[in-house]
Amino acid sequence: MKLLITGGAGFIGSNFIFFLRRTKPDWDLICVDKLTYAGNLGTLAPVMNDPHFTFIKADIADRTAIYGIFEQYKPDAVVNFAAESHVDRSIENPAIFLETNVMGTQVLLDACRKFGTARYHQVSTDEVYGDLPLDRPDLFFTEQTPIKTSSPYSASKASADLLCNAYHRTYGMPITISRCSNNYGPYQFPEKLIPLMIANCLADKPLPVYGDGLNIRDWLYVDDHCAAITLILEKGRIGEVYNIGGHNEVANIDIVRYILRALDKPESLITYVRDRKGHDRRYGIDPAFIHAELGWLPETRFADGIEKTIRWYLDNKSWWEEIVNGEYQNYYERMYGNR
Repeated sequence: MKLLITGGAGFIGSNFIFFLRRTKPDWDLICVDKLTYAGNLGTLAPVMNDPHFTFIKADIADRTAIYGIFEQYKPDAVVNFAAESHVDRSIENPAIFLETNVMGTQVLLDACRKFGTARYHQVSTDEVYGDLPLDRPDLFFTEQTPIKTSSPYSASKASADLLCNAYHRTYGMPITISRCSNNYGPYQFPEKLIPLMIANCLADKPLPVYGDGLNIRDWLYVDDHCAAITLILEKGRIGEVYNIGGHNEVANIDIVRYILRALDKPESLITYVRDRKGHDRRYGIDPAFIHAELGWLPETRFADGIEKTIRWYLDNKSWWEEIVNGEYQNYYERMYGNR
């Protein structure tokens, strides 16, 4: 298998590369990443000299560059992780999300058509479904749940999904789509909830919690997500959507308190800030379809995954300290400074 992975220097993409190097050592991996603020080439240091790995800096929305890569490497399949993914940033500047998440996806689909790529997999999000009420824990997102987006980010991801479906129906493109719940684990950019709270805890800084903190997310350990995508690539049915969920629903405030206890820090660090615009209340995925079709279920309990994640951030301070001391800090101040 010669696999083109876009967004491979980001959080989930890099973990996917490491997962494949462990589980599919004979696969050739071509990583394409624009190296925006969330892409960190240092993350890929362990594989940069691997003969089965190639890194190329390129923007997926750059048609000339992408066509050149396809022409040179002729990948058998594509997995598209490349995306602007932070909801707050999409509220601040929606245009970049449309350019990367929608137009970039179109360029990749066109390249697959032009060069006869055998498989295209789109990595999407459960946020395309909107949210679920807190008082109905019996309700879950399924593959039949109507799309009902809440933010420019989720709207851009839903648009990309619809493009994939349209290319499948119109051109017979061999696509699959996966929609995952909130991922966590090593190498996650410290604007997201769990690494942000760990970093702030260790620095004895306030922990900004949106609104009442009762928003519930379904948490999926990143390696479990990587295993699911690999299964879909190998055995998934063309044209299908697969929901990938962790069955680990936890309120944001409970995650914050767990991290405080784990790091022996006081709850007085919690600072409630003005809620995000259009903030979704609850996400919950029913992964019954992927389990029935492919035999996948998450292996990592949240209690185990969060412990491993906290330990990773404690053991790899140099990785995230370089980030929080740089450009990210200016963004952090804009998001939370006046709340």
